[in-house]
Amino acid sequence: MIARKPKLVAEIGCNHKGSVSVAKDMIKVAMYFANVDYVKFQKRTNRELLTPEEYDSPHPNEMNSYGATYGEHREFLEFSLDEHIDLLEFCESLGVGYATSVWDLTAAKDIIQLRPDYIKVPSASNLDNDLIDCLISDYGGDVHVSLGMTTLSEENALIEKFRAKGGMKRLVIYACTSGYPVPHEDTCLYEIKRLTKKYGKEVKAIGFSGHHLGIAIDIAAQVLGASWIERHFTLDRTWKGTDHAASLEPDGLRRLSRDSLAVSKSLKFKHAEVLEIEVPQREKLKRYVN
Repeated sequence: MIARKPKLVAEIGCNHKGSVSVAKDMIKVAMYFANVDYVKFQKRTNRELLTPEEYDSPHPNEMNSYGATYGEHREFLEFSLDEHIDLLEFCESLGVGYATSVWDLTAAKDIIQLRPDYIKVPSASNLDNDLIDCLISDYGGDVHVSLGMTTLSEENALIEKFRAKGGMKRLVIYACTSGYPVPHEDTCLYEIKRLTKKYGKEVKAIGFSGHHLGIAIDIAAQVLGASWIERHFTLDRTWKGTDHAASLEPDGLRRLSRDSLAVSKSLKFKHAEVLEIEVPQREKLKRYVN
């Protein structure tokens, strides 16, 4: 029996540079070239999410900004609900899954209308009780939640909210370290084992959301039990924006998909003492000691 290959999610996020056309190109590359299961975007209501001071302040890294202020930068990269509907329909026409991370309550209410397979809560928003309550009560699909920059007490409170409201069986939790990019020593992959031991019998699945360089860490996450692997995706890591540096380009995503499938085939016990492929080698090479 072949182990199930993890679902591979290409997080386009805001790496589309504010262009639906670029986003569609990225969807096609992620699906046809890398054979991903889902592409994922983001939805934010910036006036709700940001304080007036944050909205009107300059971007902390001017060279990555698409606007005169951080708020203008975020608005430039934001797709409208109609544009998300267009992207959802485009994904459906190609046969690849569509998903979105929602950063606030209004964004959640918007995306719920699209009824995607799942909606993601990013690490930055997993303490928003109104957002969490809305997804548990008003949305019938699966809810994925990243646990980056989250204390154990905050994690416990989050899980208890799902448990109390009967939402555990449609909850997927992700081991995650929030950084762009994250050094390998800070990916802390044993968090997958901890989450599996603590919640694995209650939640739908355990995932891994990586912001590191390369693809070796993702394969290790798979071996440790992650059944969802999520990586930021870009067509060009030199493009303007803060997420591109921690993203995989097309060939990196393709190799991750290829290697993940190979590993899923290998995770098994021998079904016979001597496998069929070994028989001719045994006959030719095996030496017997009297």
